[in-house]
Amino acid sequence: MSPDSKDPQPAPLEAFISVDVETSGPTPAQYSLLAIGACLVDDPTHPFYVELQPLGDAATPEAMRVHNLDLERLKQEGLAPDEAMAQFEAWVRASVPDGALPVFVGFNAAFDWMFVADYFQRFIGRNPFGHTAVDIKSFFMGMTGGAWRDTTKRALSERYPDHPRLTHNALQDALDQAALFRRMRGERRSLRA
Repeated sequence: MSPDSKDPQPAPLEAFISVDVETSGPTPAQYSLLAIGACLVDDPTHPFYVELQPLGDAATPEAMRVHNLDLERLKQEGLAPDEAMAQFEAWVRASVPDGALPVFVGFNAAFDWMFVADYFQRFIGRNPFGHTAVDIKSFFMGMTGGAWRDTTKRALSERYPDHPRLTHNALQDALDQAALFRRMRGERRSLRA
């Protein structure tokens, strides 16, 4: 190595953050993000939870039945989206060790990610996760060589019978999926050993 070359920088540490959301419908373009729950996958002792004011009255009956959040209550008690996203960003930054990369982790991350990324960009103009996201379902497929149909909650409950069922409370679901992801990562490590 020449004296002018620099030592390569080590890859940044990764801080996996389990995130779950509840919404008023299937897409952020038409519906509202109503609740966000999050925790560090490897240290879930200081979680984050916030309920947001809806952007309007658009809601699907299916979505509202899932979580039972009340739009009228959230209009009064929820945080404005810009304040909620600023608080979430501050929690992410405070929770991630210096130099570590925050990595969004979701169970069917495509759904949760699109709402979180949209709200971060729309309301505060930046996303502390950048473009980093891990989907637990895809991780499981890669780990087992299984098919997408093997990643349903029902199919996973057969492999992990002691894992809790979804509550559709964003914080509880974030905590539960963090536990599931820790377990899968541990299982993956043992398969590689």
